[in-house]
Amino acid sequence: MTTPDPTPDVFAPAKLGPLTLRNRIVKAATFEGATPDALVTDSLIEYHRKPAAGGIGMTTVAYLAVAPEGRTDRHQIYWRPEAIPGLRRLTDAVHKEGAAVSAQIGHAGPVANAKSNGLPALAPSRSFNPISMKATRAATEDDIKRIGEAHANAAKYAIEAGFDAVEIHLGHNYFASSFLSPKINKRKDGYGGSLANRAKVARASVRAVRDAVGDRIAVTAKLNMSDGVPGGIWLDESIQTAKWLEEDGGLDALELTVGSSLLNPMYLFRGDAPIPEFAATFPQPQQLGVKLIGKKFLHAYPYQDAFLLDYARQFRAELKMPLILLGGITNRETMDLAMREGFEFVAMGRAILREPDLINRIAADESRTAVKSLCIHCNKCMPTIYSGTRCVVIDPEPPATF
Repeated sequence: MTTPDPTPDVFAPAKLGPLTLRNRIVKAATFEGATPDALVTDSLIEYHRKPAAGGIGMTTVAYLAVAPEGRTDRHQIYWRPEAIPGLRRLTDAVHKEGAAVSAQIGHAGPVANAKSNGLPALAPSRSFNPISMKATRAATEDDIKRIGEAHANAAKYAIEAGFDAVEIHLGHNYFASSFLSPKINKRKDGYGGSLANRAKVARASVRAVRDAVGDRIAVTAKLNMSDGVPGGIWLDESIQTAKWLEEDGGLDALELTVGSSLLNPMYLFRGDAPIPEFAATFPQPQQLGVKLIGKKFLHAYPYQDAFLLDYARQFRAELKMPLILLGGITNRETMDLAMREGFEFVAMGRAILREPDLINRIAADESRTAVKSLCIHCNKCMPTIYSGTRCVVIDPEPPATF
């Protein structure tokens, strides 16, 4: 008698909290650059409709800020009544294609562009922000409480707009992640010092969201395994934070990520560092500055498939909650590997940007090896977030949105 293979089929339906996805493949949140007026556009809807039609189980809309000052740029959507009708059009379009849709919610904290937003960026401690060339303001306890409540309100808006899930952004040195980082968080009060203190903002954000939505939608979070900078969060502290989040019971799954949008953005995007393309997005004299010192900020890391697996295995060994493996998931082999390693879901970004129909083609490949992603990991898609996110290999010109 043959023993059944316990490894999940990545293309079989799967439960995510109260939600059932048609498969275990999630389109990761990648900022779309398609909201010049901080409202939904037809371009944004099409950006998510295409991978939904292409077979993805769930697509994730990024980045929907919980407060106006929590945006990395004034063009980003923030949760307010005026945004709901457009977001409803988006969720309806995705649902029509048979996929689920998640809203990534969060506060950019020190990564926010104070100059663009016309509002001060908030951080655990006062510091200089190279993004806006201004100082960040140290968040007060009232700010922390307000931002926690704003997460709850955002989740309620997400339900009103028809989303099936929310993803709470606890990574990349955004607000909650900056509190976790010992390099950024120099506070002397109850939100600084020990990891238990530094984790309060992340844990409170998750609790606020879960209390607000109950089991009406799925709740996930994106958590840094490592900031990729000396003195930042590292695996041991991140694993402990993940254990606390698991014990708190507010999450249906955890997506594991790395890198600091503030200090080392390329740590997540393995492959080439497109310094000339990034420089071209800035006015002078910043453009010259990026060209001269870009290599000190935009490090290039060699690409390999499943490049975060070694880190993520250590979380899988310590946690029982469902985990989403991100990073270099481009083909059936890496998907099946993730399933064998005990991960419940996989998340994809650049490969889907290059080929929105990639999932359908992989599913139809009976050999499981014939379909390969065409993404070359040049990362030239990254600078396009300022003019409409796209794969420049196949779509070099910005859309008419801007």
